[in-house]
Amino acid sequence: MKASDLFVKALEAEGVRYVFGLPGEENLDLLESMRGSSLKLVLTRHEQAAGFMAATWGRLTGKAGVTLATLGPGATNLVTPAAYAQLGAMPMVMLTGQKPIKASKQGHFQIVDVVGMMRPLTKLTRTLVSAEHVPSAVREAFRRAEEERPGATHLELPEDVAREATEAPLLAPSAWRRPVADEGSIARAVETIASARRPLLMVGAGANRKLTSEMLRVLVDRVGIPFSSTQMGKGVVDESHPLWMGTAALSDGDFVHRAIELSDCIINVGHDVIEKPPFVMRDSSRAVVHLNFSSAEVDPVYFPKLEVTGDIANAVWRIAEGLGQRGASWDFAPFEKARAGLEAQLARGAADDRFPIYPARLVAEVRRALPDDGIVCLDNGMYKLWFARYYRTRRPNTLLLDNALATMGAGLPSAIAAKLVHPRRKVVAVCGDGGFMMNSQELETAVRLGLDLTVVVVRDDGYGMIRWKQGEMGLPDFGMALGNPDFVRYAEAYGARGHRPTSASEFGSTLSRCLESGGVHVIDLPIDYSDNTRALGVGEKEGEVLHVG
Repeated sequence: MKASDLFVKALEAEGVRYVFGLPGEENLDLLESMRGSSLKLVLTRHEQAAGFMAATWGRLTGKAGVTLATLGPGATNLVTPAAYAQLGAMPMVMLTGQKPIKASKQGHFQIVDVVGMMRPLTKLTRTLVSAEHVPSAVREAFRRAEEERPGATHLELPEDVAREATEAPLLAPSAWRRPVADEGSIARAVETIASARRPLLMVGAGANRKLTSEMLRVLVDRVGIPFSSTQMGKGVVDESHPLWMGTAALSDGDFVHRAIELSDCIINVGHDVIEKPPFVMRDSSRAVVHLNFSSAEVDPVYFPKLEVTGDIANAVWRIAEGLGQRGASWDFAPFEKARAGLEAQLARGAADDRFPIYPARLVAEVRRALPDDGIVCLDNGMYKLWFARYYRTRRPNTLLLDNALATMGAGLPSAIAAKLVHPRRKVVAVCGDGGFMMNSQELETAVRLGLDLTVVVVRDDGYGMIRWKQGEMGLPDFGMALGNPDFVRYAEAYGARGHRPTSASEFGSTLSRCLESGGVHVIDLPIDYSDNTRALGVGEKEGEVLHVG
């Protein structure tokens, strides 16, 4: 068979269902091989959006999403998604075409060193120079993308190699199990936690795995240790739980940081240095137990006392078994005051009637409209901090935010992928007007796919977060204002339905109707960010005003 046929069969053997992309001339053999396969091509309007979709597929399934682009400008448009997947630990395999490598009559037209370009952004990147290499290259690309810590890989398939004849057999995945932590480190962790006065559990991005989430719930319920999370750890343990202490969405001074200051032992599960530090270690007086698939990356603000390295779910289960009833000397009373303050503050603004809408009311209306398994896909902007702090996430992977690369433009593509992964769940994309317009053309993709999807465009007619930071620095408002199209008519031009509520209560009812009626909907929602400093500064710590950042 042709190498392109073998390549497609290798993708099928890896369990690939969708390929997200925008093919070019150099991919035509591969495209023809896909035509007779079980693979479904999701044709996008931009390669960047295709990469975001593939990365989100990987994030939600644990199996590498696949994205396809041509050479040159098609491949360079995958640079941001590569960084998005790599920094966010989302398994993704990128496939790009290339001119014939043995004899090309087009000189250097459209030629860039794609493999060299992808090297610092991926776990693996290579050019296939022979049809015989297809099975091993595909298997290795998926293995590397999916193993801990997950990330992006890249394969370049030149035109002439794609047409080569081959009889090379496919390679089946090898049987494997993750290594587990040794008994000594588990025993030391149990003793460290048991001897503490006020231990606190911090749940990070690396804990967002199905079995780890289950074991953490067992630990919290059985042992009774209060917990908080990073932004990308939200929902790993149900945040309606009475032991939830909040999300480390702000840099300092929040109620969760009061609990951190009061704790003498932090069990840091799945900590990823890509995220902003959920706490800063200024000395070694507080015991920090690092639980992760790999050892701690030490830096000036993170130098744990004890490391438990291996499968996280197994380690959490064994620690829970070891602790048993040994926490009789724990005293969590000081935590309760911080949690009461958090609860009181999170309740403020949920019924605020001002319009343009108050951010806390926006979060509350989205929470009210969605079931527990509904998925919110956030783009990147000021609203992300409000959702990270105020949105009660009740299940894993139901608030998809990016606190790693934190790129704009990913919200709508991520929501499209989330709907393909979970077609029966309600999915809402929340995007700022700036981020939405970076990939708004994918509304056509969503309509063409027949998806039921609602997009809330949070409009402040500017690049709101940077404008706010500009003001916080005492600088004049400059260079951040922008114009917008009529988002209702814009949605209708793509075959979607547009809505423009004129009050906070009307927004809530509009969102509920959109989620029930099916189809693609766009809600144009003006927002009032004037309260950012007071609400997000959390200036309640003994009268001290503490700010984000």
